[in-house]
This record gives sequence, C-alpha cells and structure tokens, in this order.
Amino acid sequence: MSRPVLPFATFLLVSLAILGGMHAYLWVRLVRDPGLPDGWRRLSTVLLAALTLAVPAGVFAVRLGSGRIARLLPIAAFTWLGVAFLLFCALAALDLARLAARGATSVLAWLRSAPDLPDPGRRAFVARAVAGGAVLAAGGAGVLAFRSATGPAEVTEIPVRLERLPPALSGFTIAQITDLHVGPTIRAREVRRVVEQTNALRPDLVAITGDLVDGSVRELGEAVSHLAALRARHGVYFVTGNHEYYSGVEEWIAYLRRLGVRVLRNERVAIGDAGASLDLAGVDDWSAGRFGNGHGVDLPRALAGRDPARSLVLLAHQPRGVPEAIGAGVELQLSGHTHGGQLFPFNLLVAAAYPYVKGLYALEEAGTRGHVYVSRGTGYWGPPMRLGSPPELARIILT
Repeated sequence: MSRPVLPFATFLLVSLAILGGMHAYLWVRLVRDPGLPDGWRRLSTVLLAALTLAVPAGVFAVRLGSGRIARLLPIAAFTWLGVAFLLFCALAALDLARLAARGATSVLAWLRSAPDLPDPGRRAFVARAVAGGAVLAAGGAGVLAFRSATGPAEVTEIPVRLERLPPALSGFTIAQITDLHVGPTIRAREVRRVVEQTNALRPDLVAITGDLVDGSVRELGEAVSHLAALRARHGVYFVTGNHEYYSGVEEWIAYLRRLGVRVLRNERVAIGDAGASLDLAGVDDWSAGRFGNGHGVDLPRALAGRDPARSLVLLAHQPRGVPEAIGAGVELQLSGHTHGGQLFPFNLLVAAAYPYVKGLYALEEAGTRGHVYVSRGTGYWGPPMRLGSPPELARIILT
C-alpha cells in the first residue's frame, strides 16, 4: 500500500521546525541566560543538542530499526520530548509572568519619572531562579504524568439512554478499548493488563476503536496476540485508526481476524438474538481514503438497507462527522483519537481542533437524538506521560 509522500514530508519539516524552535528556547532560558560557567555551558549545549537529535532518531528507530537499541532509543527520546514540552510550558508561563511584572514596574518607574535601569547581577539572579523553578515544576509534573500514563487504566462507567433500544437489552454493556498504541513503549505486559481489566468487567461486547498499534505485525504480533484472551458474550469488534495505516493495515486486519477479532470495514452487524437485537456499525478511519486500496470512511455503505426502527451504535476512530452520523440514525458513536489532550496544556490545542474531546456529548440532528462518547484512550502516544487526562477503559451501559 502506497503512502502519500508530500503530506508526510510536510508534516516532517513542520515537526522538525517546531522541535528545533522549542529546544532553541530551552537553550536560551536554561543555558545562555543563567550565565553558566564556560565548562558547564559547553556541556549543557552539547547535551541539549544531543537530546534534540534523539527525538527524530527515536521516531525513525520505531519505523526502521529492530532489536534492543531500536526499542530503548524511542523510550528515551519520547520521555525527553515530554519533559522538554513541560519545561517549555513552565518557562513560557514564568516568562509571561515576569514580563507582566516588568511592565508594571516600568509603568510605576515612569510615573515616578525615575529611569528603570537594568541590573546585570539582578538579571542573572532572576534568570537562574526562573530556570530552577521551571526545572522543579516540570520535573514534578513529569513524574506525576509518567505514573498516570504507565499505571492501570481508569474504569469509567457511562450510562447512555438509547430511545430505540429493546427493553430486553437494557443494561447491555460495551467495554471500549481505544488508542492503546502498542509499540516501542507499550508491549505485552501492558496488553495483558488491559485484557485482564476488560475481562473483569464481564462486558457483553468489546469494541476496539482504532490506533491499536504503532509498528508491524512482525514486531508487535506477539504482544498483540494477548487480545485473543478477551472474552465477551457477543464478541470483540475492531475499526481502524489512522495509526494502523502507518503500520501495515492489511497485515493487521488479517492478523486480528486470526485472533478472533471481527474487523468492521464500513459494514454493519446485528448484535443479540431474534428476540432482541441492535445494530453495530463500524467505519474505516476518517483519513483512510488517502491510502487507497479501497480504504476510506463510507457511512452510507455501512448503513445501507438498515431498518430505521432498530437501535444503532457506530464505531468510528475519530470523533468527526458526528452530526451527519446522528442525522443518519446513529444513536451512539464511540470514538477515541484525541486522548483527551493527553498532556496539559497540549489539551487546549486539541480542544481548539476538535469539538468533541473527551466524555459524553448529546446531540440532535434532523429530529434524531443521539450521543457521541469520546474516550481519553487506554494507552498513550509519544511521551509516556498523561497530565490531566489519565488512561481510560470505558464501560458503556446501554439503557
């Protein structure tokens, strides 16, 4: 399957520019401004440059490498990326506070008609205090974020009322796993833990809503194989996320089917029995059309010929096209993708990009009422850190 080269190249260049700019700012605030002695300054500069280069090296190691180094390098690189982001945010916040204080001081000095002359000694002291405060704040936040991301997922129970649900199915439970991102930092141990947590919920159905993997079947097949132990009365279902298309989607679809996981590709199945049942539909990821070979979201195809009187649940990785889905008769859409923002304050950017970030939302379109539930995600992507958005295993209770 071919991948679009130009969008990836653009993404790579933009990412490298942002990465370089962030680390240049860190160098200015942590190395240059505090006036470190020459030896420490050179050492810190070399170390910061090495850490900057380690991030793209870690990304390419995930895609191209194999063996122990190819696994350890991404762990170190992504961890540093999270720490660097927190440092950047802490320094930026302190700088903004300092600028505001400096502006107020300048105004007062002007009102007193006294010049506000810079004091080099005082300026160096303030720079060192800001650098030290930022390191302490980012370090503490990083430890909390790491513990949150790498610990067990929080089980959240979400009751959802579906108007067309048969009374006999009231209390039907769906365990939603999403954005597990099995890869360089999430392996077999974490997959087994998620399987054990999910089975302990005794769900009627398990829904895996994409971004399961970051790597090939050859690299990650053994870790993912533990999903075969998932148990649910009405089965385990999967829809693709965007990361499956970076990881060999055809091979993963075939492999998951061998594990007993039903992959829904713009299709619909009946869940239940002749006496009481509902429709479960699943669509390809929103971005899948760029990859060709018949992939791409196609909701009309998934819903073609359905009885509008039947209750309908849709699995879709990204929380996009929600109003259209509700208008087409979907009573509940289960999505992920956003990670709930994953790492504060990055969540503010995610909220600006997506109207549905985390939790349950109620909508009404074309006279049809429905809901979308956006999970925070069961794993993490990139830095092994979650701040303000702990990992989640959702237990949806239909009523």
